[in-house]
Amino acid sequence: MKINNSRGLAFTAAAILFLNLVGLAQSARPNFDRPRTYDVQNYVIRVSFDPAAKKVFGDTTVELKPLAAAFREVALDAVGMEFQSVKLDPAGTELKYRSTSDKVIVTLDKTYAPNDTIAIRFKYTTTQPQKGVYFVQELKEQGANFDAQIWSQGEAEENRYWFPSFDFPSDKATSEEFFTVPKGQTVIGNGEQLPDVENPDGTYTAHYKMSVPYSTYLTSFVIGKYVRIDDKYGDIPLGFYVYPGKEAIAPLAFSNTKKMMQAYEELTGIKFPYNKYDQTIVRNFQFGGMENITATTHADSEVFMSAGGLGPFGTAAVEDLVSHELSHSWFGDLVTCKNWSELWLNEGFATFMEAAWREKAYGRDSYIRKVRSDAAQAMSDDAVNKRRHALYNIIAKPDDSLFDTTTYQKGGTVVHMLREQVGNENFWKAINAYLNAHKFDNVTSADLEKAMEEASGQDLKWFFEQWVYSAGYPELSVTQAYLPASKTLRITVTQNQKLDKITPAAFRLPLEVEISSNDKKLLEKIDLTKRVEVFNFKIDGRPTGLKLDPQEKIVLKTVKIAPLGP
Repeated sequence: MKINNSRGLAFTAAAILFLNLVGLAQSARPNFDRPRTYDVQNYVIRVSFDPAAKKVFGDTTVELKPLAAAFREVALDAVGMEFQSVKLDPAGTELKYRSTSDKVIVTLDKTYAPNDTIAIRFKYTTTQPQKGVYFVQELKEQGANFDAQIWSQGEAEENRYWFPSFDFPSDKATSEEFFTVPKGQTVIGNGEQLPDVENPDGTYTAHYKMSVPYSTYLTSFVIGKYVRIDDKYGDIPLGFYVYPGKEAIAPLAFSNTKKMMQAYEELTGIKFPYNKYDQTIVRNFQFGGMENITATTHADSEVFMSAGGLGPFGTAAVEDLVSHELSHSWFGDLVTCKNWSELWLNEGFATFMEAAWREKAYGRDSYIRKVRSDAAQAMSDDAVNKRRHALYNIIAKPDDSLFDTTTYQKGGTVVHMLREQVGNENFWKAINAYLNAHKFDNVTSADLEKAMEEASGQDLKWFFEQWVYSAGYPELSVTQAYLPASKTLRITVTQNQKLDKITPAAFRLPLEVEISSNDKKLLEKIDLTKRVEVFNFKIDGRPTGLKLDPQEKIVLKTVKIAPLGP
């Protein structure tokens, strides 16, 4: 998902003490994984609609396997549903059930074991769902000409409003979708599009099948009047769904999709994981875009920026949006955060991949501008945000508060800094191992740390403790003095960030220092580990310039350098 644009050196004793204290605090991290008593294997979702009444008619079969013996009761997430029947499938045996405000709890006909597969079929209706399914009325006035739409939005936990499910990212299942709509409407769903079925009442049923497992929140549909523009990357069909009369927007917004696919395959060493990729625009979307598996949904207001007379800003913003959502095919869809506290593994990586695409397409300067911009946004937000949190978000709630600047922009910046820490070759080697090891599964920050350590040979505990499990950023002030008798430049670096429970008193910062003197530039390395630290450098003569981190390897910091005195 993308937020809407409009809205290895030695440790010192001090560093070891800091890491021990942080490690002690982190050992008390809560477990945010949701307990499971079963593993969903497949969802078969059949739906039709009464748009005037904003009503969903649902018929969903949930196939699952128990995780322990003597399994007798199934609790599924379901909000606002009125059930007409709950039966064992295919036998048709009626099952007892009860509904709560957010669950349907089914008592099975007998006890089952882990080698059993159980299929429960639910028939139900939901009227005016609070979330999950959105009915957008046609708009034909004041020069506007927009047709009605129905579309879904599942992240974080909204799909429970239109089909019974285990609505949490840690459970992955395959799916099959059947949507019955009036002829003339287009349906875009997840996975392979199978042949439509014509119905005698003037409707037809669109059929989609997703044959690899994925997290529930990525299940989606879009229904409306669309024109499909076709493209292709190798054997992967690309579909761009736009409004009739707006076909010209497709090449402006989406033409680089296949180049982005190639770039991401080259960087990760992992082929595009699915058999198609669609992109669809919708009205009144609350985000910039959403990476529904194989079927990204974009806000039309964002996509129209590419042809809205906004010049390079509009084009660049849409390109970032398209590259962000596409990169989720690897980071978020293929490997998915295990719980919402780990969401940065989805969104931070997708934000970083915007910059990685820029680097591939336009060079290092474009990449670093993006990273620098993300860092500036993250630091500005940190200064005023009353809900500050680390990338590993212990205050995460399954609502829109998840999608914030820390998770996105800081997350992307930290991925950049991780790349700089381990080196480019090791970084992408680790990414390939990480994606392969957890393909079609869930991941944690510890999984990423392990992959990076194995690829680089570095101990990265300190890096993850301060950048992933702690909050804030270093605020550095530097004073300098030149000692002519010994031709020595002495610099004193002070970390001034405010102290609190979640911000390190002293960050460890392996930094390069560039000293200019007598038309020469000397590059030295330091390893900051203390609140106040002094460094001495032998130079040829009186220095004329001083830079910390000239290559911007650690962009998440502020630096104030006092001028050299007389």
